[in-house]
Amino acid sequence: MKRKYTYPLLVIVFTLVWYVFENYANKAVDAPMIEEGRQPKATTNTYFLPTSTTGQVVHHNYYSLSYSERDEQAEWVAYELKKSHIVNNDFKRPYFEVDPQVETESAHWRNYKKSGYDRGHLCPAGDREFSKEAYEETFLTSNISPQRHDFNAGIWNELEQQVRYWAKKYDGVYVVTGGILKDKMGAIGTEGVTVPESFYKIVYDQSGGDAKMIAFLMNHKVSNKSLKTFVTSVDQIEKLTGIDFFPELEDSVEDRLESSTSTKGWKLR
Repeated sequence: MKRKYTYPLLVIVFTLVWYVFENYANKAVDAPMIEEGRQPKATTNTYFLPTSTTGQVVHHNYYSLSYSERDEQAEWVAYELKKSHIVNNDFKRPYFEVDPQVETESAHWRNYKKSGYDRGHLCPAGDREFSKEAYEETFLTSNISPQRHDFNAGIWNELEQQVRYWAKKYDGVYVVTGGILKDKMGAIGTEGVTVPESFYKIVYDQSGGDAKMIAFLMNHKVSNKSLKTFVTSVDQIEKLTGIDFFPELEDSVEDRLESSTSTKGWKLR
């Protein structure tokens, strides 16, 4: 009778020990990569980075992000888009990969499968075609958000092209983008990836010594409206997100730029 229970008990104990060992081993392997992600890179200009409401900022080589574990996506992605970055290379699209530098692990791409939503880039792959490494780096799942195809390929794509136009015209701009995660249409996949009800994009330019800023807030739906329709103030986006977008700017400059809804100085196509 004693043997009857000994074997199952040993199996349970062995399974628990193996689980603890594997979990510890995985953490030990991931630790150096996670630590690397916490460190700014040579291409990172931390002066223009927003604050993080999640405490999980990751610096990749060609963009930085603040990851929200609750929403399984970035609350913001920030990067500099230079004139020299705007090139067209026929790189093969890689598979999406989980971001190894997100401590809590970014959502798996399978959450998007048959969800009805695109894997919408926040830092567009088209902004990083100047090198294969930079291009492939945009295919981490920490850099995507669920987007309706007619939105992603429509008005949102139009805005991305507008930003590229400005990057060429002004010889480089700083871009911050993300979804309004507090307002959501629902969630997808087994990990519950938030589907934002709206998305924002903020562009900052300091060419010619005259700093200017423009912000867009778009409902997550198809639209044929002019981009001017979606211009808002950075202050409004800060209210919706709880993020301070340009905290390192001089207060008087920050207040003036972030309260404005003017399109003056921005040539909208």
